[in-house]
This record gives sequence, structure tokens and C-alpha cells, in this order.
Amino acid sequence: MQDTEQTPSQQEAAPSPEAPAPAAPAMPKRGGIGLNVAIQIFLALALFAGVNRLNYYHYWRWDMSPSQDYTLSPATLKYLDSLSRDVQIYIVFGRDSKVYGDIQSLLEEYRSHGRQRIKVRSIDPVRDIERAEQLKADTGLSLAQNGVLIRCGVNKRFITEDELVVREKGTSTNKQITEFRGEDAISSALISVVEGRIRRFYYVVGKGSRTGQGQDDAYNASIELGKQQNFEVIQVNLSEVAHIPTDADGLLILGPRYDLSEREISMLNDYWRTKRAGIFIMLDPSGETTRLNGFLTANGVRPRGDRVLCAESTSTGARKEYTVLGEFVKDVPFTRHLTASAITLAGQSESLEIKKDSPELKEQSITPSPLIQASPRFWGERQFLEELPIVDEEDTLPPIYVAASVERGATADETQRANSSRMVVVANATLLDKQTMLSISHDFVAAGVNWLMNREDFIGIPAKARHSYRIQLTDRQHELIFWITSITLPGIVLGLGLMIWASRRAA
Repeated sequence: MQDTEQTPSQQEAAPSPEAPAPAAPAMPKRGGIGLNVAIQIFLALALFAGVNRLNYYHYWRWDMSPSQDYTLSPATLKYLDSLSRDVQIYIVFGRDSKVYGDIQSLLEEYRSHGRQRIKVRSIDPVRDIERAEQLKADTGLSLAQNGVLIRCGVNKRFITEDELVVREKGTSTNKQITEFRGEDAISSALISVVEGRIRRFYYVVGKGSRTGQGQDDAYNASIELGKQQNFEVIQVNLSEVAHIPTDADGLLILGPRYDLSEREISMLNDYWRTKRAGIFIMLDPSGETTRLNGFLTANGVRPRGDRVLCAESTSTGARKEYTVLGEFVKDVPFTRHLTASAITLAGQSESLEIKKDSPELKEQSITPSPLIQASPRFWGERQFLEELPIVDEEDTLPPIYVAASVERGATADETQRANSSRMVVVANATLLDKQTMLSISHDFVAAGVNWLMNREDFIGIPAKARHSYRIQLTDRQHELIFWITSITLPGIVLGLGLMIWASRRAA
């Protein structure tokens, strides 16, 4: 046999016949495997729990609605940030309510921004009978209709569904919802239960009105406004009292037909000179209120007794328009949120002379300011009974003011400003008429009343308009949607599944 020679590298690579074979790696014990798996499962569960806890307390919410329907106003956010007491809110709504979803989403925003001070619970009185009965027993409320219950300690406030929405006008029993006022009503009620007292406005009666219906409308509108803005309205006849009640947060003199007596004017002056007096006045241009007009003139707002109108000659004859289209003056803080909107004053209005630069008023720390200015095509007409009035020397030319505010005792120091007396004067008596009142009129009166109560922080919480969207699809579009959703997309999923199955079979 022929021997073959090996190179030195081959000799080095060849294993030595005496070298022992390498030992096989030892298999881990079954207990060690179990412990390792248990530790992994524990760590996975701990990571899962930690991530979920972080997600529960730290998360972001985005309002994707076109008009930001569920975004809270800066005023509400500021109040929630300073909330110092725990508050419980109960959504007592049937699930079939058209505003249940809006209420639930809105109150979730209150809860998330309430720094764990606000607890929100939902109770369906039809399905959760036991919880509803327990809530009735605890609060003493009947809960006979949908609403939101807010509790803070022993204080409570139940807001009905009708206070949260604005419905279209008309006599139909199935009125559609046009606006959602949830934030406005809930924030006002929240202040009420936390403060522990309800503000009180006295409604002056016994002075007549242009119509009985007009007086009823103004009174009922003020009551509804009080429910939303958290104040109660109590009637008072000044001829039957010795002085304006000391617990009055404000006085409502709405559309008086007859004048106040000398004694009543003296009472009004005494009240006006106190700290934190509030007066809201709606003038009837056709009323005989000489003394009341004198009181206003002494405070920088003089009713001129004319009529704000515009008139023109048309092909069909003379046309005379008393309904005033006005805009809000931009320099006034408590109506700043309304400056982008126009307001309509139905019926008749008179112009107001506002003495903004009177040295005598400045000595008394009285500051009158215009609130609403009529459109430039209107003027103050003295001979308004003529068929076709024209502007002459005795008439008032633009700018024409039909609403004003007066502040007495205001200072530059904001901490002392809350003690000032305040008054709002509107030279129109139809502002709160049921048939002509618009949302902008409601918002203006609400802003004025909140200003009288020194609630500037909560002026300007807007109502959310309800929009209905309808999509019109052609037959071709319906057919296309059917093929995409019923055939194409399921087919793609099925095809991917078959491809994965085939690839695993071939492996």
C-alpha cells in the first residue's frame, strides 16, 4: 500500500487519536425552565399593567368635530383648574335621548380637566332602577325627567334637559334642537353648588307693560335665564316695600309703561349708591317714565324720546322700518365675544345719548359706555309718525346707540373693581319677547346679567349650534360601495390568508 504524505497544515488539523470527544451541553433542569417562564410572564404582566396605568392617568384627547363641540372654553378650564372641593355629577338620562351622547362627551371633558375633583356617573332611570331610586332617596328629587345632577357636599342642583338645549320656535310637539347650551348651564350650576348660594334678582312689577303678553314673556325669559345662569327671580312691587331688599344681587326693570314715584326713585338711588348694586333696565320708548329717565340721565345715559328707524320711498310707496339691526361696540369687555355677531331689536327703540367725557360724572366715578350701535342707515327720528320721515336738524344722526352700560365706583385696581355698582340699559322693550327673541339676544342679556353679578370669568361661554349632515348617493355610488365592502375587501383578506397558508405548507 502506498503511503501518502500530509502537509504540515493537514497534520495540525487532523485530530489526535488520543484526544477525548467534546462533551454534549447539559440540558437545563425542568424547574429552571419553569422559573424562567414564570419570571417572563410576571414581567410581561407588570409591563402591561404599568403601561395601562400610565395610559389611564396620562393621555391626550382631540376634539375632531368641525365646530369644536366638545372643547371647553378658557373660562371653564380656568375654574376647573382652581376647583377646591369634590363634586359628583350624575347623568340621569335615558339612552334614547338625542343629547345623551353630547352630555356624556361634555362631562368627560369636565372630569378629565377637574384634577380628580370631579366624579361623573351615568344612571339610566329606565334600566338602572335600583340606582335611580337610591339617588332619589339621597337627594329628595323626583328625577321625573332627563337631566344632570350636580352635588357638592349638601348643595345640589338638577339641570333639566330643556335647560341644556335650545329648540326651534313653533307649536310643534317634536321641536328640533338648534343649539346645545350644556357648558353654559353646567358651569353656572357648578359655581352655584361650590359657592353654596344662589344669586337673587328682583323683578319689578306694578308698572304695567305695552302688552300683558310682553310682560309675561320678559318675566318667563328671566326665570329661564336664571335657571341657566344660576340665579333666582323674585317679583317685587316697589310701592309695597320700604327699600330694595338687602339680599338683592340685581334689579330687573323690564319694559315699564308707567313711571316710578319720587319715593321709588329715592329707593333706587339708595340702592345704586351701595356697593355691588346691579340694575338691568329695558326701556319702552312709548312709556311715560320721566323720573326713571331722569335717574338714567344723572348717570350718563339720556333717553332721547325719538325712534330709531330708516325710511325710504319705493315703487310701492313709503317704507318705514323700525326693526333695528345693530352691532356690538368692540371696546366693551363683557360683550367682546359677541362683536362678530349682529343683533336685531324688534318693535321700537329710542336712541341714547351717552355722556362718556362728562367731568361731573368722572368726579363721581361714574363711567357710561355704549354697548350696541345701530347700523349707519338708521337715525333717531323725532317726527316718526309721519308717513315718510326725513332727516332734519332736530333728528339724531349716526352713530346711534341703543344700549349702554354704567359702572359706578370702578377703579384701576382689579381687586377693588368687584365692589362697583353696575347697570345695563337697553332702549327697547321687546328684547325678551318669545316670538322675536333670538339666540344672540339671549347671549347678550346673559352676558349683561353675569357682568352685574361680577362674573366676568364666565361671560362668553358659547352655545354650540347643532348641525345635521345629509349625504346623497347615486345608484352607481351605492353599487360601488357594495362591491368594495362586500366583495373586494373580504376577497383581499381571504387571498392573503391563502398565501400565508400555502407558504407554511411548502416550508
